[in-house]
This record gives sequence, structure tokens and C-alpha cells, in this order.
Amino acid sequence: MLPGCVRMCGTRSAGWLLLLLLAWALPATWARAELLTLRQAHAVVQLGDQVQESDLQLPYNWDIQNRAQHGNARFDLPFELAQTPTDIWGAFIPSVGNAYDVWLNGTLLQSQGDLLQEGGADYAKVPRFVVIPPQLLRQSNLLQVHIRADAARRGGLSEVKVGPQEQAYGAYKRSYMWRGNGSFLVAALSGVVGLLALVLWATQIDRFHGDGPRRDALYLFAALAELCWTLAVGDALIETPPLPWPWWSAVPAAAAAAWACNMQLFCIEVAEWHDRAFVGWFRRWLLLLMALSTVLPLAAAAWELPLALAAWHGALAITFLGFGAVFVWSALHTRRRSHRLVALALLLNLLVGIVDLCNFRIFPTFPDNSLLRFSSLLFGLSLAAIVIARFRTANHAANGMLTTLSQRITEREADLRASYNLLERQAREQERMSERSRILRDMHDGVGSHISLAIRQLQTDVQSRSEADHSEVLHTLGDALDQLKLTIDAIHLPPGDITALLANLRYRLEPRLVASGIALVWDVDLLPVVGGLDAAAMRQLQFMLFESLSNVVQHARASQVRMEAHVGTDDQRVCVRVVDDGSGFDAAQLQRKGLSAMRERAMAIGAQLHISSQPGRTVVEIQLA
Repeated sequence: MLPGCVRMCGTRSAGWLLLLLLAWALPATWARAELLTLRQAHAVVQLGDQVQESDLQLPYNWDIQNRAQHGNARFDLPFELAQTPTDIWGAFIPSVGNAYDVWLNGTLLQSQGDLLQEGGADYAKVPRFVVIPPQLLRQSNLLQVHIRADAARRGGLSEVKVGPQEQAYGAYKRSYMWRGNGSFLVAALSGVVGLLALVLWATQIDRFHGDGPRRDALYLFAALAELCWTLAVGDALIETPPLPWPWWSAVPAAAAAAWACNMQLFCIEVAEWHDRAFVGWFRRWLLLLMALSTVLPLAAAAWELPLALAAWHGALAITFLGFGAVFVWSALHTRRRSHRLVALALLLNLLVGIVDLCNFRIFPTFPDNSLLRFSSLLFGLSLAAIVIARFRTANHAANGMLTTLSQRITEREADLRASYNLLERQAREQERMSERSRILRDMHDGVGSHISLAIRQLQTDVQSRSEADHSEVLHTLGDALDQLKLTIDAIHLPPGDITALLANLRYRLEPRLVASGIALVWDVDLLPVVGGLDAAAMRQLQFMLFESLSNVVQHARASQVRMEAHVGTDDQRVCVRVVDDGSGFDAAQLQRKGLSAMRERAMAIGAQLHISSQPGRTVVEIQLA
């Protein structure tokens, strides 16, 4: 059921399409049937001082008939009517000029340009429509066309079609659509494609090329070709050029040659023939052709040298044909789609170019339109296809790279997670080991040393069998107990908070100081947190201060100890002092284990330790950055 419906719908669609085509084509056929085509003419041609008269059949190609000479001509085109029309008529002239006047029965109908000024404006580039008032028409009529034709400028006169205004103007509009609007559309599209290719050339940079950053020459040659073609085709819309003729003749000729040469260089990039032996000299030959394109057309127009123009066209055509044959033949033996696509576009342009060359330069015809300007769009389409294919390839490659990268990232994350877990376990184990080592060291230097001292004191008393005072033993055991408590307290001290550390020392040691008859004077400011003191450094500082206070209790025989802590006004350093009024000692000569340990701990935390002592005043000063 479904296939039958599809076939029925397809048949109906085809029928409607056929009816639409007939509806469009039949009026055009009727219109053409009602128009009179004027081909027979009597021509009076003036070349300098020479005047030639002849009966001829239009079209009249000035460049072929007069071999690149400039001059003037008058064409008499008689035509008969069965009866005099009452409606407005018109004359459609596909090509006329370069400048022209149109007369009917002795009345001027239209004039464009100066017939006497050589090299003036060019009105032969687009078709012309002339309104014919009905009162000027008779049964026997004479249409006269006066032209001024410049050398090598495609002047002349085509067949003239006359008839009712509606039909004649319709034929004119169709012709103008191809020559005028078509040229504008081709020039605009070529300009857009050229600018886009130029942007691609400027932005698409291969930064990983072995010889350094490199731009793709394919886009550059495509951009130059399309921009030059914009100028070459756009010349059809310029009636009054910015330069006088024949100087302007070099501009569209050079643009067309640059299009052909750059398009061949574009094909070389598509085929990837960079390393071929012939590429070097072939590029130099193309540069020579582009240079000659500014000289030979100018010589043909300015000095009436038709052979120069023919030689240039021949060299350009042979080069393009030869290269096209090699390129197409190579495309048949490659699997590269871009090569085959551009080869197809090149082949079609070669065929169309041969037709245009024969019509415009070889056969005595006067065509009103060039087909090559339209077939050249195939190169723009092939470039668009290449760009799309490249971006699709790059997109697939990028997606593949992203997939691979995602997999590698996932694997790397798993590896990093495993490594992090391992490092975390090792860090925790290291932390436990460090904490054990600290506790063991603190116990060895503090509690252990005090207990060992107490044991030696008891052993000495036992060996001497004396009933000695055991106050020193009690002091030693008290120090051991305080050291043990401070070691436990150090676990909870905030890093860098020296005020809290000093407060904890006061809380633990002030009762012992008072019991020993030593008054504690407290002169401590509210200190800022010191950023460089972590938990380990805080324990080192605690041990240094405890050792200082313990020495005061055991050895100094002091009555007062002063604890000071301030921030320096000059260098903003925290300074902690333990000052007692005891008997003092020689700080330079006395090497005690406790003092050596204090110096080692000060160096470990980057602090400066200063000890000064004399009878009645001993100062232990610790400066922290």
C-alpha cells in the first residue's frame, strides 16, 4: 500500500512540475514568436579616414571584423509592418556599443555615451531596451543604430528584436537577469567566498608543524582566485571605469589571469603536489603569465596589436588546458575525494571556457553572455565541500581525542586517587611516628631525665646510708610530673598562639614556684598569632620556657622570677623573657645539657636565643619572627 501511495504522489508531483514548466515556457515562446528579429543591415563603417559600406547579417563583432581597431559605424535595419500599431512597442538589443545612438524613422530614441570620444564609457556590457512610441511607427520603417567601438573592447551590434513593449521588455528582463543580475550575484558570492577563505587562511594555523607555525596555502590561493574573479566579473557592471580606456583594459584582464593562475595553484594544494619536480618552474610560469596579463591586453588595445592579445589568450588557454588534463588524469587514479571533486569542477570549467573562447575570440559571432562566469561557482562550491570535509575530519579527530583524553583522565584520576590514599596512609603513619618520636624525645629530655636524676639521687643516699633531705628528689619528681602534664597540654595548643602557651605554663608551674618560695611576676601582653609556629614549633617553645623556669626552681635560689612577653616596636618581633634574681652563673663557660638542648630547639624553630647571667639577674630571652 505504501509503495503505491509513494508512486502516486511522485507521479502527481511530476505532473504539476511539468505543468508549471509549460506555463512558464509557453508565454516566453509566444513572446518570442511575436517579436521581429532584425538581422539584415546595411553598414557604413569608418576606420580613421577609410569608410566601408556593405550589406551584412547581424551580429557584427567589431574585434573580429576590424582586428583591434577603433572607429564608428552606422547600421540601417529596415523592417515592414502589416499595419501600424497603436500600442507602445520596444526594441531589445542584447549587445550594442561601446557607445550608441538609436534612431527610428529619423527620430532619436535613445543615446548612451559620446560617439566621438574614443575610450569613453562602455555601454555594451549589458542588454539595452529602447521604448518606441506608436506614433513613430509606419508600415515601412528604418531603424538606425550608430555605434562607437573601441579596440579590444568587445564592441559591435547584435541582432535587434522589436515588438510590443510587453514581449520586448520581457525578453530584455530575461537577458538582463543573466548578464546584469547574474554578474552581480556571481561577483558577490565570489567575494564572500574569497573573504571567508582569506579568514580561514589567517586563522587556521598549524602550530605543530616541523618548520614552525604554518598557514594552509590552499585557503590563500582560493581567496586570491575568488577575489580576483569578483573584480573580473564585476567589470560587467562598471559602465564608466575609474581609469580611461585602454588603461582599464589591463585590470579585468589581469584579474581573470590571476583567477586562472591562482586556481591552478589551488589545485596543486588540493592534490598535495608540493614535492613534485615540475611545481617550482610551473609556479614561475604562472607568475610570468600574470605579469604579461597587464602588458599584452594593454598593448592590443593601445597600439592595435591583435596578435599580442591572441598570444596571451593562447598561452593562458594552453597552460590551463594542459594543467587541467594532468590534474583530471591524476584524479582518476586517486581515492582522495577532494581531488576528484575539484577535478570535476576544473573539467567543467575547461569545457565552458573552450566554448566561450570560440564564441568570443574565434567564431564571427557576437554572444551576449559568458558562461564561464557561472561555471566558476563550482570552484567555490568545491572549496566549501573541502572546508566542510576538513572540519568534519577535525571534529571526528577532536571527538576521538576527547574520548581518549577522557579515558586517560579517568585512569589518571584513579591512579591519583590510589596514590593519594597511599600518601595519606603514609602521611598518617608518618604523623603517628613523628608524634611518637616527639613524645619519646620529650619524655627522654624532660620526664625521663628528671626521673633518672631522682633515681641517682636516691641511689647516692642509699649508698651513703644517710638520712639526707629529700627535697631535691621531690623537686626532680615534681619537674617530671609537670613536664608530663605540659607534654599532654601541648597536644591541644593552637598553632602560633604564644599567649595561650604562656597561660598554660603559668597554670601548671605557678603553684610549684610559690611552693618553692619564688614569686611569679606576670608581664605578658596580648600577643598576635605568629604564623610560622606550627604545632611542633609550639612544643619546642614550650620546652624551652619550661627548662628556663625549671632551672630557676632547682638551681637559681631566686626569690622572684619575672615572665615578660611583648611585641617589638621596630621590627614587630615577639620577644619572650624569663628573668630571675637568683645567684646567676657564667653563661659563657657553663655547658649544661639543658642549655644545649634549648639552643638546638631555638635553631629548629628559627628563633634567636640570648642568655645573660650575673648575680642577682639572669635573663633568658627568646625572639620570634
